[in-house]
Amino acid sequence: MQTDCSTDLFGFQDVGKRKVVASFDGGMISSDAGALLLREMAITTDSLRQFANCFSDFRNQRFVEHSVEELVSQKVIGLCLGYEDTNDHDMLRYDPLFATLCGKADPSGQDRRHERDKGKACAGKSTLNRLETCEGFFTGTKKIVADEEMIEKFLVKSFLTSYPGRPKQIVLDVDVTDNELHGKQEGRFFHGHYDCYCYLPLYIYCGDYLLCAKLRSADVDPAKGVTKELARIVGMIRSRWNNVQIVIRGDSGFCRDEILKWCEQQGLFYVIGLKRNTRLVQRIKKQLHRACVEHAQTGKSARRFSSFWYRTRKTWSRTRRVIAKAEYTEGKENPRFIVTNLPATLHDQRSLYEEVYCARGEMENRIKEQQLYLFADRSSCSLMKANQLRLWFSAVAYVLMSEFRRRALRGTELANATCQTIRLKLFKVGALVKVSVRRIFVSMSTGYPYRELYLAAHRAVHFAPPLLN
Repeated sequence: MQTDCSTDLFGFQDVGKRKVVASFDGGMISSDAGALLLREMAITTDSLRQFANCFSDFRNQRFVEHSVEELVSQKVIGLCLGYEDTNDHDMLRYDPLFATLCGKADPSGQDRRHERDKGKACAGKSTLNRLETCEGFFTGTKKIVADEEMIEKFLVKSFLTSYPGRPKQIVLDVDVTDNELHGKQEGRFFHGHYDCYCYLPLYIYCGDYLLCAKLRSADVDPAKGVTKELARIVGMIRSRWNNVQIVIRGDSGFCRDEILKWCEQQGLFYVIGLKRNTRLVQRIKKQLHRACVEHAQTGKSARRFSSFWYRTRKTWSRTRRVIAKAEYTEGKENPRFIVTNLPATLHDQRSLYEEVYCARGEMENRIKEQQLYLFADRSSCSLMKANQLRLWFSAVAYVLMSEFRRRALRGTELANATCQTIRLKLFKVGALVKVSVRRIFVSMSTGYPYRELYLAAHRAVHFAPPLLN
C-alpha cells in the first residue's frame, strides 16, 4: 500500500481488515471550537478590553500588527483552553478559530505584511514572551508596560459590576498558598512549612469572586501587607455599596493585632482562626473531658462549643471574644479556636464555627482550581515583576471562566463544575473551520455528546445583557 511509505502518515492497530493511518494534513480543523462561547462571554462582559486598558503601548503603531487587546486576549484565552506555555502559540497561530477567539480581523492570517508571516494570524511565542516577561529586545526597551494599580482595581471592579444586586453582607476570605520554584528566581526563599523554595502569593476572594492576587516572597509573615490590600478593596466596595456589612475571614496566620484592630476601627466584622496554646486549652478543660466521655461511649466524634473573653499576654491590645471547639475524634483531642467580633445574637457558638468559619474551605478550592487548571503557580520567569504579571493573566482567566460558569451554566449539570471540567466538556470540541470574505463557518463534530448543554449555554450567553459599569 503506497500510503504506508509516506513519512507524513503514522499507523495504529488495524480494525478488522482495515488499516488505521493518520496524518496532520486535515487543514483548518480546530479542537477548541466550543470556546466560541468564551468569546461571547468576553464580549458581553467587556473584560478583556478593560484588562487590556491596564497596559500602556509605547510601540510605533505604524509597525504594529498585534494590538495589546489581541495579545492579552491570546494569552488569557490560551490559559482558559489549557495552553500554559507561550511555546504552544507557535502552532496555535495557524489556527483560524483561535485567531477568531482573540479578535483577529482576518483569522486566516493572509493580511500579514511579511510573506513569511502569512497564514499565521496570531502572535508567536517571542512576542508573547516580551509581553509577559517585562523585557524588550534590549535593556530598558520595554514597549508594553502593565499598570499594576489599574490591574488591581480591575479585579475589584469586575466583582462590583458582576455581583447581582446590592448585598446586605459579604464575606472577604483571605489566604496564602505556595508557588514552588525550581530556579534562581528573584525573591525566592525556602519556606519551612511548605518544605521548598517558593513564593507566597496572597489571595482575597468574596465567594468565588477573585479580588486580589498578590505575589510575595516567602520570607514574610503571611499577614504582612494584608491591611493595605483590605483597605484598598474595602474602600472600593463601600464606594459602590456604602451600607454593606463586611466580614473578614481567615485562618490563624492572619490572627494579628494589627489586622484585628484595623477591622474594629473600620467598622468591619471578623472571624479569624486562633492558634491554640496551653492557656486556651486550659479554658475548655471541662468541655474536652465531656467530649472525651461521649466519644468513649459512642465511638463517634464528639464536640462541645463554648465562648469566653481572652487576651494574649503581650501581643493583643485588648480583650476579645473567642469561640472554642472542644472535640474528641479517633481517640485524640482536637481543640480549635476562633476569635470574632460578630454579635453573639447573630449566631450561636456551633453555627458560628461550623457554618460561618468552616465555609472558608471553599476559598481553598478556588485557589486550587486557579493553580491546577489555570496555571497560577507558573513562576519560571527570572524577575518577580514578570511572575506577578503571569499571576494576573491567570487571575483574569479565572475571572472570565467564573463569570461564564455563573451566567451560562446556572441551573445546568455544570453549574458547580471546575474550570477543567468546563474546558473538557464544552470548549474542547473538534470542528472544521471555513473562512470566506463574509463569514467564518464552524462545522462542529456531529458526534459531540453535549450538544443540548452547549446550546443551552449559548442561549444564556448570547442573550445575556451586558454588565453595567
